[in-house]
Amino acid sequence: MVQTLPTGDVFAVLNTSPRGLAAAEVAARRNQFGPNELPSAGRRGLWRDLATQFTDLFAVVLLVASAITFLAYGLQEPRDVGTLQLAVAILGVVVLNAAIGFGQEYSAERTAESLQAMVPHTCRVLRDGERQELPARDLVPGDVVVLEAGDAVSADCRLVEAHEVSVNNAALTGESDAVGRTGEPVAAGPVLQARNCVFMGTDVVAGSAKAVVFATGAATEFGRIFRLAAAAPRQKSPLQREVALMARRVAGAALAIGAVLFAVRVPTGQPFVETFVFALGVMVALVPEGLPATLSVSLAIGVRRMARRHALVKQLLAVEALGPTTVVCTDKTGTLTRAEMTVVQVWAGGVPHAVSGVGYAPVGEVADPRPVRGLLRAAGLCCNARLVPPSDREGWRVLGDTTEGALLVAAAKAGVDLSAEETAAPRVAEYPFDSARKLMSTVHAETDGRGYHAYVKGAPQELLARCTAIDWRGERRALTDELRSAVTVAGDQLASQGLRVLAAASRPLADSHPAQDEAESELTFLGLVGMLDPPRPEVSDAVGACRRAGIRIVMVTGDHPLTAEAVARRVGIVRRTAPAVVTGSRLDALDDDGLDGLLADSGELLLCRVSPEHKMRVVTALQRRGEVVAVTGDGANDAPALKHADIGVAMGASGTDVAREAAVMVLLDDSFASITTAVRLGRSVYQNIRKFLIYLFSHNIAELVPILAATFAGFPLVPITAVQILAIDLGSDVLPALALGAEPPEPDVMDRPPRSRHERLFSTAVMGRILFLGGIQALGVTAVFFWHIHASGIPYSDFTRGDTVYREAITMVQAGIVVSQFFNALAVRTDRQSVFRIGLLSNPWLLAAGCFGITLMAAISYLPLLQAVFNTAPLDAADWAVLAGFGALLLAAEETRKWWLRRHRPTRSKGEPG
Repeated sequence: MVQTLPTGDVFAVLNTSPRGLAAAEVAARRNQFGPNELPSAGRRGLWRDLATQFTDLFAVVLLVASAITFLAYGLQEPRDVGTLQLAVAILGVVVLNAAIGFGQEYSAERTAESLQAMVPHTCRVLRDGERQELPARDLVPGDVVVLEAGDAVSADCRLVEAHEVSVNNAALTGESDAVGRTGEPVAAGPVLQARNCVFMGTDVVAGSAKAVVFATGAATEFGRIFRLAAAAPRQKSPLQREVALMARRVAGAALAIGAVLFAVRVPTGQPFVETFVFALGVMVALVPEGLPATLSVSLAIGVRRMARRHALVKQLLAVEALGPTTVVCTDKTGTLTRAEMTVVQVWAGGVPHAVSGVGYAPVGEVADPRPVRGLLRAAGLCCNARLVPPSDREGWRVLGDTTEGALLVAAAKAGVDLSAEETAAPRVAEYPFDSARKLMSTVHAETDGRGYHAYVKGAPQELLARCTAIDWRGERRALTDELRSAVTVAGDQLASQGLRVLAAASRPLADSHPAQDEAESELTFLGLVGMLDPPRPEVSDAVGACRRAGIRIVMVTGDHPLTAEAVARRVGIVRRTAPAVVTGSRLDALDDDGLDGLLADSGELLLCRVSPEHKMRVVTALQRRGEVVAVTGDGANDAPALKHADIGVAMGASGTDVAREAAVMVLLDDSFASITTAVRLGRSVYQNIRKFLIYLFSHNIAELVPILAATFAGFPLVPITAVQILAIDLGSDVLPALALGAEPPEPDVMDRPPRSRHERLFSTAVMGRILFLGGIQALGVTAVFFWHIHASGIPYSDFTRGDTVYREAITMVQAGIVVSQFFNALAVRTDRQSVFRIGLLSNPWLLAAGCFGITLMAAISYLPLLQAVFNTAPLDAADWAVLAGFGALLLAAEETRKWWLRRHRPTRSKGEPG
């Protein structure tokens, strides 16, 4: 068993070495063991996926209705071909929606797979003695991997070197508490319980280590249980559940309307079976069977649009939650700034030393470098990052923490050869950085006989509190209050320039593995390092957009308050003279009521020197106040806040695997501007859902009102048949509704306040708009029908289904609804803005869908085969002109309503669409 072996034997048994595998051996083992990937979840066959489309509630209702209609056709004497046509039409609706749903789900699965591939899953390994970063799928047994806090373990490994390592095994054991790990041999037993092994799917919570891979892919412990997790059923989001509930209620209403029509028409002497079939057809036509597919299309389009703008959404729930976001708690480094740290000033012995050069290329110099070489040597030795020389595809870059990369570059500019220094003073122990201490320490053996030394770097105030002496211009002095004050003033001056400030210290040790408290106490202060992380150029505009959208931005950073305020002013988060700047120590002193009071003030707020625990507490307090909170994070300790937030946003480029796994959205470019873009698109998705709901339900009114009017007016026939209604559903509903789901965001979408998270899809304003648009259509087509009937002079009782006048009248009704829906689709594209402002041609798919519906209507009117099916008649140019004028009147009425809103209600009221 690998856990019982001494370190040397581990390398021998796995046929590797501390330098890692050679390239030829890696290729051979990849051929032998395959890629380090988990087995794919058993995907159902395409035919089974297609079959499930017919098990949806609405599909079942329609299939039953079709079967009843077929049965009614068989019982009729004589048989009416119209009944058969209705049965076939209902079946056609089922097949069309199944095809759309199947196609969308298939596309969504492929999209999800391709988007997940965009998230980097990498690991660090030693091969041929060189530290490399490569895709986790390329790991093979025998690889030597380097692990640090925040890493996800990519394979089953035996530790051979461990420095204060603890891991979270919750994915395997369900145990949420971190457990310690060692590099020493342990007794035989189940490998999952071995304290010197780490496993795929677990996370490194603290410390650093080297380990040798002994199992990959399906051979890992996680591979055994992966299929159970992969087979877990998908959960519907609240929005999907709300739409499904709403659709069921509408279906119930349709059933009630069908029953009323049947009850009203039977006493008039209409044949029983014919009346039943008609009522059934009307009921089916009013069922919103296309809603689930249209909803899925709209959400999926939103996900794709966000991905194109560097925001990878892992859950559909995140799309709908982005719209009502009211607060964004954002990091500073990497999100608001470039995360390209450059040391620009070094302070030692009371003297500042300017540093030239930008970026990670070690090109530049330190002014008078001799006094600061000891400081930069200590800071460089206390680093785990590595500078990677330029390649054909990219320039100098940092493998590891960017702050440490800046220290390595500064040391090189000062003439410090860190490779030689690491050889002369090899590391023997490490105490990794954690957010509570805000320090990192390493212990080195000095080969010149000076014993051991601890080198410590971290936040200036935390480090200064542990120092008793200072290196003052080459002389070790006691750290007096006066000198402490000088250090503090120097640090504040650097921070006030917007620089991130780190301090370094050292002390001699007698032991190679001292206690952490001993290594980090009685230190000699060496100096300060000020580094610049310039703001991203696109962030200022994004911050301004959030302000206009009513979204509050709270900076949450571990940096010095002066540094945080300087950056916040540069990007526009802070504009006032005196923003509220609160440190972690002050947060510790506040109880929950005090924190609620602090957050209740809607002014500018900067939280500095805070830990991930503070961030979690702030998120909880904001949610307690009813805020919808988005939180950014990149470290392993940020995972609880990312999970607890309404929208957890992880960094894709610089974030840890643990943070990316906990978040529901990953910023592929790490930029705050991508959050703003995602909010804009999230609001657009919700708007689009409302748009196609208004579009779908408004024309149902236009179909129902003429039928009710004819029934109560005593007209013996119907103004529009059930087959015609189904033709409208197929030809004029589905494609335009899908095109509305793809509608681009309105120009003023970020000029409106966030919608309430309790606001329903069918708000009062939405229902009013449905009645307004549907009422206009209903009045128009009803007037057209009775005008055509009355103009003929034929008494109501003399009309039959075959009369030319009647056929022309019902054709006019069907064509009137189709044409008005074309204009209705244009009208609902915006909530307040004029559709002419955004451009009639800006959604070509909508125009194409509308033209298809009108073309289909023309075919129904003019082609003899379709005339026989729908009992229609040809319309002349004057008829089409009347219908087009009627559609234009509907658009004009809606444009007038929007103009009135803009003039008398400049801001959107609560519940108004959008």
